[in-house]
Amino acid sequence: MSNSIPVSPVADLETPLKFAYWVPNVSGGLVVSTIEQRTSWDFDYNKKLARIAEDSGFEYALTQTRYAASYGADKQHEATSFSLALLGATERLKVISAVHPGMWHPGVLAKFIITADHISGGRSAVNIVSGWLKDEFVNFGLDWLEHDERYVRTEEFIGVLRGLWTEQSYSQSGKYYNITDFTLNPPPLDVPGRAHPEIFFGGNSTAAQAAAGRAADWYFSNGRSLEGFRDNISGVVRAAESGARTAPAKPRFGLNGFVIARDTEREATETLREIIAKAHRPAVEGFAAAVKEAGQSTSDGKGMWEDSTFEDMVQYNDGFRSRLIGTPEQIAERIVDFKKIGVNLLLTCYLHFQEEVSAFGRDVLPIVRELEADLARKNGTELNTGLLPTTDLEGAHTR
Repeated sequence: MSNSIPVSPVADLETPLKFAYWVPNVSGGLVVSTIEQRTSWDFDYNKKLARIAEDSGFEYALTQTRYAASYGADKQHEATSFSLALLGATERLKVISAVHPGMWHPGVLAKFIITADHISGGRSAVNIVSGWLKDEFVNFGLDWLEHDERYVRTEEFIGVLRGLWTEQSYSQSGKYYNITDFTLNPPPLDVPGRAHPEIFFGGNSTAAQAAAGRAADWYFSNGRSLEGFRDNISGVVRAAESGARTAPAKPRFGLNGFVIARDTEREATETLREIIAKAHRPAVEGFAAAVKEAGQSTSDGKGMWEDSTFEDMVQYNDGFRSRLIGTPEQIAERIVDFKKIGVNLLLTCYLHFQEEVSAFGRDVLPIVRELEADLARKNGTELNTGLLPTTDLEGAHTR
């Protein structure tokens, strides 16, 4: 942990960091490389992985969405149904379904999530992704909106979700959605500490930061450096403090990172080099061309992937850029540095999910908790250990 990094005013030193993992519901793993990935997209693998994760101290899983499988993959399961199955297979894990406005009507999604919430005992959540893959919309015969306009629709979409989840006879009049005197019964479960199922929101652009600051419970970013994510946080906070925020609490911040934890820094670095050396170049280049166009379509040229290199995009959510690569001690220190700038949640991915999620819980998380407690004490407060998730490291190896 670097002592030179100042603690941001938005940093929450009392609340333990939360950890999530990307659900590998897509074939080929989460790097576009021919390196061995002992990870499978099938449900049996993912059911076991979810149980390992909740026993290892993970609180969330994020099921990714794509309708036309891409990035060199040829198969992908649908996110909401897969999430519901994972909720049924676990006891404590919260499962976040990624969804695209334009593919769903928000009222239909609101009803689906309420049902999932009741089935799971209040563990269902959504990640609203505005969508950048034009072919998916156009080839489905759906309206395609340019970049900043997609966030106008997304913000209205979130408004409908929150309104239908929290109000009776809800109405909303907007450019994209008009809801008239509508009530969903039953409502979501009344869970202490949340107003309704959590709404996560992804995007790096200026428009995304502004929409998240006004409307989302959580802001998710692609992998970023400390400096880069500090800038993203500032953009979200400015919007949240503008007087236009509609969410009941301040936004919280999640960051993507690809974890390579090895016994030595050299071994971890060599693994990264091998991933990139074995990159599936045509797939990465095709992905790069599509996302660069998406990033450049923003009003100010600051969209996702706008400054990503070929190497960055071998992990298609820029996970290498967060630099969670090294020994468990180095990774834990890096994670707590992110906490100092305001990060509340780390969204992680791996080469070999089952064994590496288990190892993360065993080798990295205990160091993170020690560093968090030390950081809190040095700043005149205490880490609230009563908020730490239940773990069962023995169960992580046997369930």
